[in-house]
Amino acid sequence: MLKELGIIVGTDTKAGNAFESLFPNFMEVEYSTPSKYVETYWKEYQKLTDTNSNLNGKVFEYILATLCIRETILPLYLSAKVAFVPNVIYDLMFYTAERGPICWSVKTSLRERYKQADLESIALKYVHRKALNYLITLDEREARSVKEKIKTGDVIGLDNVIVATEAEFDQLVADLKTFHFEEPPTVKVIESSQVVTIEKVRSILT
Repeated sequence: MLKELGIIVGTDTKAGNAFESLFPNFMEVEYSTPSKYVETYWKEYQKLTDTNSNLNGKVFEYILATLCIRETILPLYLSAKVAFVPNVIYDLMFYTAERGPICWSVKTSLRERYKQADLESIALKYVHRKALNYLITLDEREARSVKEKIKTGDVIGLDNVIVATEAEFDQLVADLKTFHFEEPPTVKVIESSQVVTIEKVRSILT
């Protein structure tokens, strides 16, 4: 189902197979809150024996992406590039009428990797001033540390760091649902009412 939905593209089948082995159909998984959906999936995933850090990250992305489908937070963009923000690929992204891009940077554990997420958030806000950037993680201890850095101004791009298995994630999902989601606009790089074209020049000179 992940391939049909466009969540898996190309040869990234190991993480997809791992995700789809957990439950027959993610649309039928019962849960009371978004954080419980993440917790249910992650607990099942941790029972697998053949896992690694790269696989962990991809499966976590798939859990969050399928949650967005269940919660009808759509359209959703995975591994997204943004015009005029070079050399950055954003994990999960949405576009809203009110704030423009909203980005979820997805990290199962943080350590120093929050710095990359912060730099990517700064780059996005340089182009889209009202954009929102959230770091979504499973690392409770490191999340508390990064929250403090946001408060003190040592981290300036991220709006918040959210633990996906805690109630704060439920609140984030609820807050997101207050926005109007839409396709991003087509970017016209140059606009002017005074345009001189070769056709105009030829029509005058001939």
